[in-house]
Amino acid sequence: MKPAPFVHHAPSSVDETVAVLAEVGHDGKVLAGGQSLIPILNMRLASPAHLVDINQVTGLADVVVTDTEVRIGALVRHAQLEHHDEAYAALPLLRQALVNVAHPVIRNRGTTVGSIVHADAAAEMPMVLTLLGGSVTVASASGTRTIPASELYAGPMESTLHHDEIALGAWFPALADGEGVAFEEITRRHGDYALAGVGAVVRVDGDRVVSARVGYLSVCDVPTVVDVTGALEPEGRAAEVALERLTPDDDIHATAAYRSHLVRVLTGRVLRSAYDDARARSGGQA
Repeated sequence: MKPAPFVHHAPSSVDETVAVLAEVGHDGKVLAGGQSLIPILNMRLASPAHLVDINQVTGLADVVVTDTEVRIGALVRHAQLEHHDEAYAALPLLRQALVNVAHPVIRNRGTTVGSIVHADAAAEMPMVLTLLGGSVTVASASGTRTIPASELYAGPMESTLHHDEIALGAWFPALADGEGVAFEEITRRHGDYALAGVGAVVRVDGDRVVSARVGYLSVCDVPTVVDVTGALEPEGRAAEVALERLTPDDDIHATAAYRSHLVRVLTGRVLRSAYDDARARSGGQA
């Protein structure tokens, strides 16, 4: 199938972009990488009258790494961030998750911020942003605002961006001292959407766990993070605590019962890997 007819706009600045979005209103869609939008248009699941293509907008394709953060622009491709060595050193969870996003040809074009605001709970990067406590900066003709990840997802495939806003970039805090991370997902074939995926951030003081957070993708209808700090012992308790907060979904790919099983399997495994990473980073024995 082919998309329904639309008017193509190609602004060259953020100011021009938000002006177009304000003019076209609810009839406009922003195009960055097109990883998700183009298939939706081709299947006519959406038929916007105006497509606002931001690929010529300057200043949105940079990765900025400091001692405290990783910032990425709206036009940073998955592959660009995946292979960015400074970003990996500051925050290895980004690469650990990104290598699981679809296939290389998709990662070469798809944008990380686009995936984040697309709000698909089966995608890796919305969960990563939520787990790390990051945020997204957005702009409209009225100005800019920052949306914390905890306030970004309103429901299945629904973000809290307004129709006249463009996402300018995303912010991820770098790992603190004593923190380690890990990520794992289960798919039918590599590159498919995950049947379930788990990421973890564990902070240690010596061999003692100070905090432990676990994020889940493709389990609930929004990315979900559970604090399991007090539930690491006895073995297996962390997964049960997480399941008290999760509502695994049935769909054509997996049953809720199978997703619950994957939560039990992956939670302990990923927490252990994150603990070992934290110990190694803090100079302890893994």
